Amino acid sequence: MAFQIVINLIIALMWMFLSESYTVPSFIAGYIWGILLLLLLNRFVPDSFYLRRVYKIIKLILLFIKELISANIDIVKLVYKPKLDIEPGIFSMPTDLTSNWEITLLANLITLTPGTLSVAISNDNSHIYIHAMDIDDIEDEIMAIKNTFEKAIMEVTR
Repeated sequence: MAFQIVINLIIALMWMFLSESYTVPSFIAGYIWGILLLLLLNRFVPDSFYLRRVYKIIKLILLFIKELISANIDIVKLVYKPKLDIEPGIFSMPTDLTSNWEITLLANLITLTPGTLSVAISNDNSHIYIHAMDIDDIEDEIMAIKNTFEKAIMEVTR
C-alpha cells in the first residue's frame, strides 16, 4: 500500500514538473492520472489497489463514529432514567484477530465507546475481557462487537 502511494505521489509530482504548472490543481490532476495508471497497471504492482484499503479505513472510522454516537445516546438515556436499573458486568469475548496491532485496535475501539471498557486480554490473545455498563444478553453483546468492529478491522488489515 505504501509503495503504491509513493508511486502515485511521484506521478503527480512528475505531472506538475512536465506541465510546468506548480499549482494545486495541477498536482490533483497528476494524482488522478496516477490513480488511473495504477488501476491500469495493477497486475504489475504488488498488493491490491490501495484506494480499496483507504475506502475500508474510512468505512471503519465512520462505523466508529456511528457507534460512538449511538452509545452516547444510550448512556444519556440510562443516566436520565428515574430508577437506575442497570446490570453491569464483565464478560469474555473470543476474538478471531491474530496480530497485536489488530487486537490493540479492537480493544481501543471498545474502550473509546461509552459504556464499555476493555479490561484485559488473555495470554494467548484469543479473548478480550470487557466491562459493560449495562448487559442484557452477553451473546448479543459479543455478536454486536464481532459484527461491527472486529469485521471492519479484518477488512482493513487483510
